[in-house]
Order: sequence, then structure tokens, then C-alpha cells
Amino acid sequence: MEKKSKVTMTDIAREAGVSQAAVSLILNNAQSIKLSEETRQRVITVAQRLGYKKIPAPHKAEGQEEIAVLMNVMPSYDPFVDALSQARDAAWRHDALLTIYDYGDDSELALRIIKQLEQRRCAGIILASPITSAIDFSVFEHCTSLPLVLLNVYDGAYPLQPTFLPDDYANALQVTRHLIDQGARRIAHITGDEWMDASHQRLAGYKAALEKAALPFEEELVVKTNWQIDETQRATCQVMQLPSPPDAIFCSSDWMTLGCYQALAQLGIKVPQQVLVASYDDQRIADQLTPKLTSVQLPYTELGRMAVEYICQGEDNATRVTMAGKLKIRGSTQR
Repeated sequence: MEKKSKVTMTDIAREAGVSQAAVSLILNNAQSIKLSEETRQRVITVAQRLGYKKIPAPHKAEGQEEIAVLMNVMPSYDPFVDALSQARDAAWRHDALLTIYDYGDDSELALRIIKQLEQRRCAGIILASPITSAIDFSVFEHCTSLPLVLLNVYDGAYPLQPTFLPDDYANALQVTRHLIDQGARRIAHITGDEWMDASHQRLAGYKAALEKAALPFEEELVVKTNWQIDETQRATCQVMQLPSPPDAIFCSSDWMTLGCYQALAQLGIKVPQQVLVASYDDQRIADQLTPKLTSVQLPYTELGRMAVEYICQGEDNATRVTMAGKLKIRGSTQR
């Protein structure tokens, strides 16, 4: 006799005509989720008919639900903190409490945390990182019936997984285009670690801006570093001592720009009179340097809010949001 296969949420979603995410929300009794009663009843009826075993009793009305953020590393001061702040506020508006767990990039620990969350009134889980990076989502794909949303992390093999990311390509294009608009024609780009997709996306945006302006891409003007200040200092000296030095420098982070400023000061080169400098992240230091640093502000506040809203509003459709930031123009690019 053929063994009957286990009923999954995907089976229920297909039969009920809703998304797997909606099924997960309903079967986990997410009380703050905005789904119609008719949809709830249809899903529960289908689940019972198919023999789904994990239909919980309704929650009591009192008490808040929880939305968990699982961080692979905890930031100290970082622009990503803004995402957590907005996520916290958005959760509270939906009568939910945001809790943060640091799993130290240990997937076994993350899975154990998720199993504990399943025993509590958890509306959903946000997998997050302060560094825009790829993850192996296959580890988490079937680990829970709770809704899973990705914030500042992604897995290209799962295009339908709800994902919220800054648009590194568009942001780098925006910075480079601004330097071109300010009259720069030889723009150096000091990148971060080569293994990071964010570095590749920023380099691609830089190249696209040059191409749109009919400016040549020159390999000698691109220097790969490891995000460190001393490496950026070395890279800046390298490009400024070329036979034809750049008239603008695009650094891949504000902290890297400290090394750039130090090198330019040592070489006796003035910013912005002799070379324009622009950067990425718009951290607090950007407004404290002399001259103040032009930098693109990442949209983490909006992305953090959207990740929580996706869970709390019970979105039926998978979504992948990539959002460009806003360029903050300051003295380092104004002559």
C-alpha cells in the first residue's frame, strides 16, 4: 500500500486559492494580520479536509504577538540600526513586539531559535544582516510554518521569497552621475571586498554611469580594497600618483573615506578644489568631516518598516523590493 504523503501548506494554498504565506499566517493564528474572515475560514476548512495536523486553537485576545528578527551579527553603530528602529515602531503600531536574536551566523542556532518561536505567539520572522549579502535560504526553506521575510539578505535561487534590499547598483550610478554632473571626467572608484555582491553591484552602477555619459571605463582607476581605512589610504595614493590622476573619487563607504581624506591631505591635494570625493552609507561621520562628505543615504528606515508591514498585513503575493537611497550633497563635491 502506498504511503500517504504529508499534507503541506503549499497543498492547502493551492486548494484554497491563496498564497502559502497567507496559509501560514492563518494557521498560526496571527491576530494582527489583516485577512478577511471568509479567507480564514476557507483555509481552515481546506486544511481540515486535507488532514493537516497542526491546526492550533485560537489565541486569547489579550497580549501582544511577537515578530522576531534573527541577525547573523549585531551591528554597533551602523546605518542598518535605522531599519531595526523602524521595524520596532511598525511592529508596535500593529500591537506586536519586535524581538532581536543574534545567531552569530550559526544556522543550527538560528533553527533552534525558530523552533522555540513556534511555541510562542510569533507572527513572523525576519532574517536580517547589517551587511547586504547572499545567504543560503535552503537551510530555512522548510524549517517552519511561520512567515519568513528577508531584510538586507537574499538568495537568488528563491526569487519568490519576500525580500527587501537597498539597490546598490542604482545608488552607485546615482553617486557617479552626480560627480559627472559636477564636471568630473576621470573618476576613481575604491571598492570593498571583492567577494561581496554589494561591491560588484556598486562597481556595475559606476560603470553604467560612465557609459551613459560616454566616458571610458579605465581599469587603473578602480582599486579593490578590504573596506579598511589604511587600505583606502593606500588606494588613494595609488590613483592620485598616476600620470593622469583622477579628478574625482568614489569610495564605497564613509569609513573608507577617512583613509581617502588622510591620503589627500598628505599629498597636499585639496577637497573639493582639486578633487571631488563622494561616498556611500551616509553615516554620522559624513556630516562631521571637513569638508562635509557627499554620500548616498541607504533606505533602511523604509525597508525595515516594509518588512514588518508585509508580515502584519498578511500580504498574499511574494514580493522582492529593491530601493534606491537619497544622495546627500555636501561640500566635498561643491566647488
